[in-house]
Amino acid sequence: MRTFLTLASGALLAIASPTSAAAQILVRPTGVNVASQSATTVFLTFEGLSADQSATEAFWCGELVDARPDIGLRCDPATLFGRLPLRFDLSQRGGTNRFTDVMTIPASVARRAYQQAALGRPSEFFYVRRFVNRRGGADVYVAVTCRLTGGGATTPLSLTDVRVTFDEPVPVPVLQPGVTPPALHADIAYTGTGRVKGRWEVVRPGDDLPAETDLLTEASLPPEDRVAQRRYMQLERFNVFVPPGGRLRIAGPDPSRLPRDVDGTYLVLLRIEASDDRDGASDSAGVSAGPVASGAVAGFPMPVLRYLVGTDAAAAGELEAQRSTRRVALFQPAENARPDSATRWQFAWEPVVGAARYRLEIQQRDGTPVFDAVVGGDIGAYSPPPFLGARAAGAPLRWRVRAIDVAGRELARSVWRALALGAQ
Repeated sequence: MRTFLTLASGALLAIASPTSAAAQILVRPTGVNVASQSATTVFLTFEGLSADQSATEAFWCGELVDARPDIGLRCDPATLFGRLPLRFDLSQRGGTNRFTDVMTIPASVARRAYQQAALGRPSEFFYVRRFVNRRGGADVYVAVTCRLTGGGATTPLSLTDVRVTFDEPVPVPVLQPGVTPPALHADIAYTGTGRVKGRWEVVRPGDDLPAETDLLTEASLPPEDRVAQRRYMQLERFNVFVPPGGRLRIAGPDPSRLPRDVDGTYLVLLRIEASDDRDGASDSAGVSAGPVASGAVAGFPMPVLRYLVGTDAAAAGELEAQRSTRRVALFQPAENARPDSATRWQFAWEPVVGAARYRLEIQQRDGTPVFDAVVGGDIGAYSPPPFLGARAAGAPLRWRVRAIDVAGRELARSVWRALALGAQ
């Protein structure tokens, strides 16, 4: 039986019990519009935590049930759509009673909800965070309503994929001192509409390398942590309005402005700043300093682009180091395998020491992208969503895996392996 209690009614349920009134946790926003066919990311603020409470797992589901003897509304186990992947968990405790969360809804969860809606069930689903009490008190469940839309103007402005590349097909340019690097750009997939603003920066040889939090977009961090992001040499700023559509290309800085006066490795950073976003506004549950700018939130670090500067000998040494890059060993599916897209199967590979994440890339044989997935560094396998078989059935494909470290640098990559889904 479907539960039609709202988050507010869940709060009233807690107030009715004197022992649990102080333990109820509030969240903003309480409901958001999300894309039905792609990923969506939303910045959430939870308030009212006690010193003894901490967040644990988070789930998406189609229906809620009363959490008694705990507090709030929890997921009905029979309607689970998925669990927040650890690689997308950017939650942080802020202050004494606040908790911030970056809710990244994978495309697989959104499509599962869409399939249920197509069968005549309600078009909204729920994101539920569980907070446990370390002293043995009742757990608290807090739900956010997710409403399916087309991913246009009414959804939060979030970045779902970012790629930074040189215009020329060169993985890592090796330059003589004084030689101008090739032009570069960033290709961004997004939901919603609004302004994407930020700056291009460069890490020079000898600078401290950026940490993973330095590579996150500003809107993905708690307000008090945003000013702590490390700054580097600024090359250029940008501020563009993005209409509904989902694709954006930002031209890089003037190549002549890229420094190349010192031998060594340079890192070009894409720094995305927070912008106002009415559709994803998080106002600290109405009891703090006011709305938190959350436009251009992302559930992953921004990629880093490298170029090398040096004499002939130094450049040759760096180039040789590139050629000796480690390989990722692929396990399954085998070369030219044809897995049945109607059954459950996996991609699998050998984990690489030092990898923070892996990017699984699937393309047509001519290089046209078909599907990408990001997997945590401690995982050497990925189960593709069912829609992949329908999207690429019969097409000649190829796939590979790239290992990435915490700074966004590629540690290793596999060779391309041929693949076909379904019958020709």
